[in-house]
Amino acid sequence: MATYARLTAGALLATLMLWGTTVLAGEITVYTALDADDAKVYVDAFQRANPDIKLDLYRVSAGKLGAKIRAEAQNPRHDVIWGWTISEMERPDIIAMIEPYQPKGHERIGKRFLDPNSNWFATTGYFGALCVNTELLARNNLPKPTSWADLTKPVYKGQLVMPSPLDSGTGYLQVAAWAQTMGEDNAFAYMTQLDRNIAQYTSSGSAPCKLARDKEYAVGITYAFAVVKIIDEFVQAKVNVPIELVIPSEGAGYELEVSALMKASHNKADAKRFLDWLLTDEAVSIMNERAEMNTVMGTSNSNLARQAHMPADVSKVFAPVDLKRAALDKESLTARWKKDILDKRQIR
Repeated sequence: MATYARLTAGALLATLMLWGTTVLAGEITVYTALDADDAKVYVDAFQRANPDIKLDLYRVSAGKLGAKIRAEAQNPRHDVIWGWTISEMERPDIIAMIEPYQPKGHERIGKRFLDPNSNWFATTGYFGALCVNTELLARNNLPKPTSWADLTKPVYKGQLVMPSPLDSGTGYLQVAAWAQTMGEDNAFAYMTQLDRNIAQYTSSGSAPCKLARDKEYAVGITYAFAVVKIIDEFVQAKVNVPIELVIPSEGAGYELEVSALMKASHNKADAKRFLDWLLTDEAVSIMNERAEMNTVMGTSNSNLARQAHMPADVSKVFAPVDLKRAALDKESLTARWKKDILDKRQIR
């Protein structure tokens, strides 16, 4: 399997090349949209447990990963899709590339997280949240937002940052949730109002919280565990924590992170070993600490999640979203978002 030495410098920055230290019998290429720091922890553990496999990992945001997979559709370069949003995986052109596989240990997962056709299985997921810098709120005499509706108030003009649904799974999950819960036209009316307060759209779901952490903006629309990890940064540094996790009262959009075997894989035996490993005790223990939600039965919130006051049962804060519908609607919703929000913003 060729490595990615020919990629552009920008792509190389998004790629983690993880090499074993011994002569390896097999090699697999895995594409993921998981957070880069989290992905490295999992892969390091997998490599220790499976030193005979060399795992080449390509990591990029969910939307950009979809563009890459489609660009390579006639000659797929990867063996496994790991931790990718279901709103991308469930699209018909992607499913056509997948070979059904039921990993060892699949009985540990709740049935709602297993595709009935064995095309994919979900091990983790995430949901939308606000990352609020309480110091900036106080400095600017701003109230703490508690709802999506609050974010359209004029007092927050220039104080909000959000991931773009064109590039980020986090950005799209909330657009899909608004469209389903408000109705599409009402959702776009809402997003037009919201856009007036948005300082910038980012390509990464975690970037808005990092910008709030760095005191560039008061509120970042992000995913909950990005907030959890940044709160822990302050706790570990033993300094005042200026960041607060807020889950809007109307409910948060959410996504499942699913994994699958490629039909075109040149090393299906080792690809299956990786997928099987994702349901081992070792992998589940990492999920317990690094995922804001996981699908393995009998698990509980991590210490980090409890520290950030995340609800014990996160499913209670989810907006009523049909994830398969979100997948089918993605092309039309993102096209309308570009036309009605992004393009109009650029000419204002």
